[in-house]
Formats: sequence, structure tokens, C-alpha cells
Amino acid sequence: MSNATPHFTPSNLHSGTPTNNQIILSESVSEHWQQQLQLAAEARAVSSTPHHHCRKEGVSRVSKVPVEPSPEHSPRIGDDEERNRASTDVEIRRQDWDAMDMSGQGLRALSPSLFCDYTFLGKLFIDNNRLTRLHPSLGHLRSLTHLDASNNQLREIPEEIGMLVNLKALLLFHNNIHSLPNEIGYLHKLEMLGIEGNPLDEDLKDEIIRRGSRALVTHLRENMEAGDAPNERDWHILDETCAADTLSVLSYNILCDKYATTSQYGYTPSEVLAWNYRKDIILEEVKGHNADIVCLQEVDQERYNEFFRRELAHQDYRGVFNPKTRAKTMADKEAKFVDGCATFYKSQKYILLDKHVIDFANTAINRPDMKGEHDTFNRVMPRDHIAVVTFFENRATGSRLIVVNVHIYWDPAFKDVKLVQVAIMMEQVSRLADRWAKHPPCTDKTAFRHAEFDGEPNLGAAEESPGELAPSQEYASGTQIPLLICGDFNSAAGTGVYDLITQGSVSGDHADLANHSYGNFTRDGMAHPFALKSAYSGTDELSFTNYTPTFSGVIDYIWYSTNALQVRGVLGDVDLDYLSRVPGFPNHHFPSDHLALKAEFSVKSRKEIIVVEAKFGPQKERRS
Repeated sequence: MSNATPHFTPSNLHSGTPTNNQIILSESVSEHWQQQLQLAAEARAVSSTPHHHCRKEGVSRVSKVPVEPSPEHSPRIGDDEERNRASTDVEIRRQDWDAMDMSGQGLRALSPSLFCDYTFLGKLFIDNNRLTRLHPSLGHLRSLTHLDASNNQLREIPEEIGMLVNLKALLLFHNNIHSLPNEIGYLHKLEMLGIEGNPLDEDLKDEIIRRGSRALVTHLRENMEAGDAPNERDWHILDETCAADTLSVLSYNILCDKYATTSQYGYTPSEVLAWNYRKDIILEEVKGHNADIVCLQEVDQERYNEFFRRELAHQDYRGVFNPKTRAKTMADKEAKFVDGCATFYKSQKYILLDKHVIDFANTAINRPDMKGEHDTFNRVMPRDHIAVVTFFENRATGSRLIVVNVHIYWDPAFKDVKLVQVAIMMEQVSRLADRWAKHPPCTDKTAFRHAEFDGEPNLGAAEESPGELAPSQEYASGTQIPLLICGDFNSAAGTGVYDLITQGSVSGDHADLANHSYGNFTRDGMAHPFALKSAYSGTDELSFTNYTPTFSGVIDYIWYSTNALQVRGVLGDVDLDYLSRVPGFPNHHFPSDHLALKAEFSVKSRKEIIVVEAKFGPQKERRS
């Protein structure tokens, strides 16, 4: 296609009659393209005027670009449905300006520091210069909503342009661009992609002429290739001493299928969001880590019963699952799509002694000190989150283990609810631990070997010998039992949730509680008796556990009791070079917006262990 600007505006022959080609063009050209032609003409008209954006009306009051209707202002399907996307309050720095006008300066190159040091910019005008390329560090300007690089000599756009997910206007008029990177498909908020005056690929140009910028962005996104996979995440060894009793645990919010929508993840190709694509990647990751304990969040009943339980059984896993409490009020066909927490364990290594579900809302409204509180009914009760608590015994060593799998409410406007949910969880876990410290010893571990729990057969390794079996260990108190708490807490360091777990207590006037009232929690404060740390506290914490264009931070944790467990190793960060071109998850390589966390522990030896003689041979009868 010629570099010259095509003439799409109607014109007549001397006789005053339009040509056939003009009639066809008039019928096929969209209103959006007509607006683009007008903008391109305006851009050409001011090509010799430096700082013309400032001169015209001030960069803080740039005239609005005509755009297509934004879907963000249209009704969404499922707006009333909760999506557990993390968010935290961001510290707002004083910044009196957020736009920079460098137009008409004859610039041939831009320093990368412009893109690295001015990340607060919302608008950048570099039009009417002599630029031949844009530096890849452009991807640092993730707050940009308006970028004008018209009237330069650009031949290509770097793929890092896809990092600018907040862009609404990207004006590239009158350059020498022949093709566009598929990474523009990440720009799901883009309303105007100005490409007139470029020798662009005819198919791409036809798409935008007939259907508009948003259609072209969608086309590029849906045709995006997977690209190079990231390097494997490193395994960080923290303790290499020999240990007789070790265990590994994996915690992973897998992103429930119901929440994986294009309205939530507009930067992700629809095929990649589909469960049929994501499920195999999730399964392979879980199987690849081969952890002794696996804690999954956002698993719905249908996927648990028809996929995970069946597939993981072949790897010697058996599971315990509970959905959020709303499932109890629904018909089966709706209830099967309610998500919850699923805990899997290696049945050749562990015996499941007991399990318990903590229903935060029900517990709160039945506490004598909380059931009369206004905030309990209006803020805590409507959130139907749960925690699944399981109690295990190691067949070979006799040591016991409590595992908590939890998903805490997501909304940052409800920090008080998050804190109350965790306070209830810790209170209930403390009571369960004290009760389980008195749990009788297993006197016939071979009977457990072939037993089914909740009707679930052990398909993994029924023929393997369990090896030499050890007597059950006894514990004088609940705090002596090794404890793991895994899950998506939707809370960063410095929040009430984090402080309560790591410090053991928070006061009743903690800032996260604001002015809300929750009975004894706000009168006396909240506390628990366990000494807990994050498995990653012995090294640098992960850069993030949740990664989207609007949020990147650590909100998922594996907590452990320091008096009973020692961290041996943890799974590390994602390849940083890979992240420089990926604005958010899920994508082709990461099937959830959360990362999987994995840690390995050794069970600390106890100076005094009370053992009970156990029978390991077969029995004719076993007490139920």
C-alpha cells in the first residue's frame, strides 16, 4: 500500500456523480475510521509546531479523542458475582503533573531514563519528531492512557507496548510502520489506535477501517502466539541437614472457571481463558511438583469430582473438598459450580485421622458476643468463605500434622471482615489442635491403607508396601502438633491479617477494624497460641503471588509452626526477563492469575515423645 494517505472522503466527478469505488468505500468505512482520518489530518496540520499540545490548551486539558463506546461503561454479565481478585490500597504520592509534551523538537532518540524515571505519566506526547524507534523500556510507563508518536519515522513498535494496558489512545499517524506486534492485543482498554498514514499490512488496515480499533485489538489478541516459555522457577535450598521426617506442601489458587471471564481478564486470549486449555496445565504443574500435601483454592465441585479427584488419584492422591456455604442453598445443577477449597494428600504416606470445615459466617453469628452486632450481620455474614482443616498421621514416623486450607475474602474495602475471618479461623484451629492432641493412637495402620474416605478409592498405589510402620506420637498440647496454614489470604504484609498470624495478636482498635464492632474481638483484641512464620521468611519473599495489570503483590502464603517444623526449601520467583513482556496472568504459560507456592519442611525431633504401643498386623474387626 502506498505511503500516501488514501483519500476516503467523498468527492464527485465534474458531472457531480460519485464513482462506483467511492460508493463502495462510503458504505464500508466505519464512523470510527472517519474520526481517525480527521485526527490524522489534524496531526499533519500541526507538524511544524513545537509543544503544540501545551500551546493549544494545556496538556492537562487535552481535547478528548473520539472513541468507540467502551465496554467498561456497558452492563456486564455477572456484575453481581464475586470475583476474588486481589487489590490493596496504594500509597498516593504527591504529583502535580502527569503529562509531558515533547512534540515538535526534532528529537532523533529518547533516553531510556524517560521511560524508567517517569512511570507516573498518564499522557506522553512525542509526536512531530524524527524518531526511528521506541526503546523497549517504554513498557515501564504502565500508567499511560494517552501516547502520541505521530509524524515520526518509526518503522516498528516494540512488543513491550503490550505492557501499557491502561492505554486508551495510541496515535501512530504518519510513520513508516508495516506491521503491528500481536502484543497490542493486550491493550484491552484501547479505544483509538491511530494508524492512518502508514504502509500497514492491508488485512490489518482493512480490519480497522471496517470494524474499528477495538476489533483490531481483539484480532491481534486472539491470534497471539504462546511465545517462548519462561525459565523454570528456581528451587531455593535453605537447609541441607539430614532429616528423618520431611514433608512438602503446594498451595495454589487455580482461578475458578466461573471467574475466568473476558470482562475480568480482557488482556488474555479467550482460548487461553477456557477451562479446556487451562486444566491440563494446572494438572501438570500439580503433578510435576509431586508434593505430599496439595492445597487448592477456587476449585468448584464439578471440577473436583470429575477432574482433579479422578486424575490425581493415579498419583496416589486422595482429597478432601468443601465448597463455600452458598452451595447448601442451591439446587445441584447450580451448586456444582460453587468453588471452595480442596486438600489432597499422598495416601501411601499419610493417614487422614479427621477433618473439619470452618464456616466463618455461621461461626460469627452464633458467637454470643457477636450475634447481636450490626456489623456481624451486614459485613461478615454475607461472605460465605470457609477453611478446610485436616488432621494427618505419617505412616512411617508416627508424627502428626494439621493442615489448614483457606480462602479469605478479597475486597480491600472489607479489611475488617478479612481480619475477623482469620481471627475466627485461628480460634477454631486452636480448639481443634487441643482436641486432636488427645486423639487416640492408630492401632491398625494397615487397615487405613485400603480404606476409602468419603467413598473415594485409592487408585494410586494400592499394591505398594507401606514399609515399616511406626507407633503414633502423642502430644501434650495442641501447639506441639506441627501446623501448616496455606491459602489465598488477599492480604499483604502490614495488614491486620498478616500481623495477627505472624505476631500472634492484634489489638481491638487495629486500623483495619476501623469503627466496626465485633464483640470480644474489638473489646479485647484477637490472639492465637501458635508461633507462625511464612515459609518464605527465611529468604526474600516472592516478588508476587498474584499478577495482573492492576495488581502485583504477595497475598498467598504457606505459614508453618516454627516450634515443630523447619523450612528446607522453597519455590522461587518467575523469570524477570519473561515478565518484562507479560502484563499479567493468566496467559499461555500461567493458567491462573496466582502463582503456585511450594515449600519443603523437616519435622523437628522432640526431646520427649510419649509413644503408645501399636498393633500393625491385620485385624478381623476394626472399630468404626
